[in-house]
Amino acid sequence: MVQVYDHWKQVPQTYSAWPWKYFQPEEMACRGTGKLTIEPRLLDNLDILRSCFCRPLTVLSAYRSPYHNAFVGGAPLSLHVLAKAVDLSIVGEGFDRFLLNRLAEERKFTGFGYYRTFLHIDLGRPRFWGTKW
Repeated sequence: MVQVYDHWKQVPQTYSAWPWKYFQPEEMACRGTGKLTIEPRLLDNLDILRSCFCRPLTVLSAYRSPYHNAFVGGAPLSLHVLAKAVDLSIVGEGFDRFLLNRLAEERKFTGFGYYRTFLHIDLGRPRFWGTKW
């Protein structure tokens, strides 16, 4: 069930409210407003992805409020607005972007956007864009 908070600091600090091991409310919240919408399926899959990858993942963008999405030039129907998408950094020494991509496919992420410095993954309809490195 999707949960909405006016600000990420309002998320109770309990396991039942935030059962995800590798990601915190602050990094999943809108960078512009602090608002947080939680889509548990995204976070469940993302936590397992991180566990399988065996290396920290840096979230560049997760949930975006409609206002912030427009401000950063996001697609009008972006899945970030529904908390069903995340952009992960793929830079850093020894970072295996191909392994991350394969593991994301295995975790049932269905949308893939390939960028020079990050990978967009989401739970939308199956599709991809950009050049796969």
